[in-house]
Amino acid sequence: ARRQRGESVVLTFDRHPASVLGHKPPSHITSLAHRLALFEALGVDVCVVLQFTRRFARTSAEDFIKRIIADALGAKGVLWGFDCAFGRNREGDIGLLRRFGEELGFTVRRCASVRLGRDTVSSTAIRKAIVSGELQKAERMLGRPVSVLGTVVRGAGRGHQLGFATANLDLHHEVHPPIGVYAARARIRGREFPAAVNIGRCPTFGRASALPITVEVHVLDFNEPIRGLDMEVQFIRRLRGERKFRSPAALIAQMHKDVAAVRRLAKKP
Repeated sequence: ARRQRGESVVLTFDRHPASVLGHKPPSHITSLAHRLALFEALGVDVCVVLQFTRRFARTSAEDFIKRIIADALGAKGVLWGFDCAFGRNREGDIGLLRRFGEELGFTVRRCASVRLGRDTVSSTAIRKAIVSGELQKAERMLGRPVSVLGTVVRGAGRGHQLGFATANLDLHHEVHPPIGVYAARARIRGREFPAAVNIGRCPTFGRASALPITVEVHVLDFNEPIRGLDMEVQFIRRLRGERKFRSPAALIAQMHKDVAAVRRLAKKP
């Protein structure tokens, strides 16, 4: 975009097409709000969010190129995924896009596939690595730390009672690492803090199988009201599995150890 003295524009959908077309959508690697935050951090000039509806799903590939890429966006150059298809019934491909590009005055560059070992980097491979706890592998695929973005919601208040206040996150269907305790960095209102994250069912306080999985974040060196705000959590390392402790006192002793480990890891570049 800079070489052509234009603006960088990212086109994305407000929801996964599968959720509209009657299929079960996969969990999001990033929610819409998270994607927008990442695009902003990358320096993208404009992000266009299209509402994916049943009516939009009937748009032909030719109409998509002419009405959206050429007319609405005024594109001069298009960067396209190596396996991307578009338009009604996925009828559009890179060949069609290039033919119309020659006619309508925009260039098309196709991104090559990227391999990591024997795996082709894809949303499916990234999602699989995250849910299986392969954080380093997922990080190499993403080109950034594995992170989630959620809204701080009301929790049970147990963390505060134990002396370790936590923020409960609603992840808006984002995929997350498996149950366990993690060292992380929490980003709140543009500021970053070390954090200990528990993903699990808090078995010390009830029958684990009957409890929902929650994401609780203890932010170190932070004491401000944040309910209703968005928080991004970047995972550094898994510290341990979730355990059922014999007493709240035993849990508190372990939490002190977890916080000490977080401080050590957060200092590393």
